[in-house]
Amino acid sequence: MKWLLDRFGEHTDTIAFIHNDRKVSYGEVGALVNGFSRRVQEAGVRPGHKVVIVGDFSPEVVCLILALGLDRCIVIPLTRESVIEQDVALGVSGADWIAEFDPAGREFSLAEKQVPVENVLLSQFLVKERAGLILFSSGSTGAPKGILHDFEQVAEKFRVQRAPMVTIPFLMIDHFGGINTILAITSSLGTVITVDDRSIAKVASAIERYKVELLPVTPSFLNIMLMMRAHEDYDLSSIKRITYGTEVMPQVTLDRLMKAFPGVQLQQTYGLSEVGVLRSKSRPDGSLWLKVGGEGFRTEVRDEVLWIKSDYRMEGYLNAPSGFDDEGWFNTQDRVEVDGEWLRILGRVTDIINVGGQKVYPVEVEEVILGIENVEDVVVLGEPHKILGQIVAAKIRVREPETIESLKLRVRLACKALLAPYKAPSKIIVTDEPLNSVRQKKIRSVAGSRTQPSSPDGNLES
Repeated sequence: MKWLLDRFGEHTDTIAFIHNDRKVSYGEVGALVNGFSRRVQEAGVRPGHKVVIVGDFSPEVVCLILALGLDRCIVIPLTRESVIEQDVALGVSGADWIAEFDPAGREFSLAEKQVPVENVLLSQFLVKERAGLILFSSGSTGAPKGILHDFEQVAEKFRVQRAPMVTIPFLMIDHFGGINTILAITSSLGTVITVDDRSIAKVASAIERYKVELLPVTPSFLNIMLMMRAHEDYDLSSIKRITYGTEVMPQVTLDRLMKAFPGVQLQQTYGLSEVGVLRSKSRPDGSLWLKVGGEGFRTEVRDEVLWIKSDYRMEGYLNAPSGFDDEGWFNTQDRVEVDGEWLRILGRVTDIINVGGQKVYPVEVEEVILGIENVEDVVVLGEPHKILGQIVAAKIRVREPETIESLKLRVRLACKALLAPYKAPSKIIVTDEPLNSVRQKKIRSVAGSRTQPSSPDGNLES
């Protein structure tokens, strides 16, 4: 990873970060990385030590991550809004040190935190004397998995320099996509615009003020941004490219996006924490078909499920079987359609709703409901049913107050016109709670919602 610091040193005056109006050059980044390296070494941190970093995107947080990587430590980034509790995470990964940043992200305390864990995979990796990176899955389909990467190998993907862009890193530092975005921007000597919260207004204001060119976000975030008409309230004309991924994009949202941002390149991305982020190309017909691959990646489809072989794959899970077959292929669990060299992602196998043996993909129902007037957002999921196995349930947020009877009628009429009967929601839940996680992905769980009492037919009464 020294090549990255060398690159920074050749462009010391270029602005690397703008954080809360504070500009930090690549020369300052290099000085921070070297200073942090000296500080942690003087405290007793050694190669192979596991160091937990608690913070969010700021120049200093990124510089500490790079410093520890250069010192061949095992970096465990967590945020205060991580999808996994700290004690649970460290019970999987173990720890030697913890660095906690203040809310401003500028100062950190460093203390020993001995959490011994016996792990064969980690012990084998430590023999290599290379920098490591441990991230955690969201746990949406079970217990969170600890994912071990060779940090140097992750960074190596970006050695070939790309065109610099001004970018807001939307995904957090505890997410592979967040680390990937930061490495992509800084290795190309672009400018990272970091914001202290990811509200629509805050992000849109930063885009307007700093002329952001690249916006990498989730479909859920884009849907809310369009619903709030941020493109009308703020000057977002600097955006050249919007990339979206981590979950399936509804076609109705993509159509609205194309209308709101004419001339902007819209690119669907695809990647997994286990194998890395692939190169992607969206079909230019405004559809959700794409090509994925690129140098270091191979793909194939088996029984309608996408498998990937990657040079940038994880070392393995710390607390689960590897997920790779004997030849190194990884089962993504993503169901796909194939049209020659083009793919269309239908959704995770684990998200498919089985209604009496009939398969329902949540996104196809969400697309219909999102097109209904007064619907702000929706998430579709399966609920257990004694006879059918599962039924389709829809949790809906509305823009303006509306009687449940009126909404139910309009949802049923729209679904009847466009979907097979078994795909129409049998249960409709109106909620004022967020339908997306802190990672701005759909929460496909009914538990925890504040809803009205259910009527005998499973729908909600007003």
